Amino acid sequence: MKTVGNISRFLAGLLFIFLGFISYVNLFGLGNILSEHILQAKAIGVPPLTVAMSVFLCVVEFAIGIMLITNTYKKVLVSRILIGILFMFSGFVKGVDPLGTAYKIEEYMQVFGFEWAIPLTFALSVFLCTLEFTVGVLILTNSFKKIAKWLLLLMICFFLITTFTDAITNQVSDCGCFGDAVKLTNWQTFWKNVILLVPTLFIFFYQDSRKEKWISSKIKDWVILGISVLVMVGFCLYNFYNEPVIDFRPWKTGAQIMPKERGEIQSFVTYKNKQTGEEMEFPSAKLMEYYNDTVWQNTWEFKDSRVVDPNQLSENVKGFSMLDADKNDHAQTIIGNPDFQFIVTSYDLTKINEKGLQNFKTFLEKAQQGNVSVVFLTASLQEDIDQFKQKDPSFEFIEYYGADDKAIKTMMRSNPGLILLKNGTVLAKWHYNKFPNPAEIPMDELAKKYGVE
Repeated sequence: MKTVGNISRFLAGLLFIFLGFISYVNLFGLGNILSEHILQAKAIGVPPLTVAMSVFLCVVEFAIGIMLITNTYKKVLVSRILIGILFMFSGFVKGVDPLGTAYKIEEYMQVFGFEWAIPLTFALSVFLCTLEFTVGVLILTNSFKKIAKWLLLLMICFFLITTFTDAITNQVSDCGCFGDAVKLTNWQTFWKNVILLVPTLFIFFYQDSRKEKWISSKIKDWVILGISVLVMVGFCLYNFYNEPVIDFRPWKTGAQIMPKERGEIQSFVTYKNKQTGEEMEFPSAKLMEYYNDTVWQNTWEFKDSRVVDPNQLSENVKGFSMLDADKNDHAQTIIGNPDFQFIVTSYDLTKINEKGLQNFKTFLEKAQQGNVSVVFLTASLQEDIDQFKQKDPSFEFIEYYGADDKAIKTMMRSNPGLILLKNGTVLAKWHYNKFPNPAEIPMDELAKKYGVE
């Protein structure tokens, strides 16, 4: 009977591998079939998604086939390595930026009507980062097997439900499952979790129960658990009281926010021939040559115009602005300043850290003595800005600009924060705990390091 079972499992494995191969060969045809069913169900009708679903089916068929052919221990071992590393990576990239994770949790709280829990978002962020990382370590090291596999299954099921809801409603555009390190769409995230369900089930039902003989299992489990939790909690807190040790955001040190070489803004117009339908685009300045040409005027009609600005901000910060009290945007002028430029950020002046406020005051006094350009960027209302200026006379002598709070939180996590730029390039960033003395900053060395003249 055992031999018959092995043969049956082997044949079934070959069948699934064959189906996976056929599905891969006919990948786009399979995608079209799925697309018809999806459109009929009014679920989703995006072609790239249907192709992704086709790839998912191919992967699952191959995976099931291979796992049926190989022995149970190898299935579980491969699954443990895959899940363990992935969960550790997910917890790590979230822990690199625990405030960013907290902002994402806050977004979920608002969407699902749990505003009462918003004050707990940072604690939940640290808990989630630590939980994911620790579960990954426990699965990888085969520690606390029963608890770890139940936690894993419950987490995957929770992620499946949450990401499926996201994909259908699209109320949260990015789940943040890998922080800012890896960006996935909601549907990509959902199918990623579906795929992870396969190795999760193998771990849950077939996890190896053999005990290690080199050390007491209980001692090993508790040591691994304790180290994992302490390391991850400490890592999260360090990144909270400092800028993230690894910055995945658009405003990271060394990022080029504007082109180093400036160009002239050009405008173009497009005219259409009324008789032939031919279209012709040319610089708008050349239009003056045709004004006195009545034949041309009667033959061609205006269709469209466009402006090419080679000095625009990077696509990664598209839409970013720095507005004055009259709603004029000064972002290009300030960020593209050919001299050294400091920008102090605060997404909310009413929540500014008191220690940070004192450090900012000290920094500003020394910056003004050194004749260094400093501007303040905030999302607060004008009345809050006016109240803030009254806290110290030196606060009156800098320019204040407005921006979206999410944009400011993306720039800097601390409130307040400090950025040094030159000619559109980010040279350095400081958490309020480490505001520097401007005179001690090696600005020329930083500019040389990032190739800024």
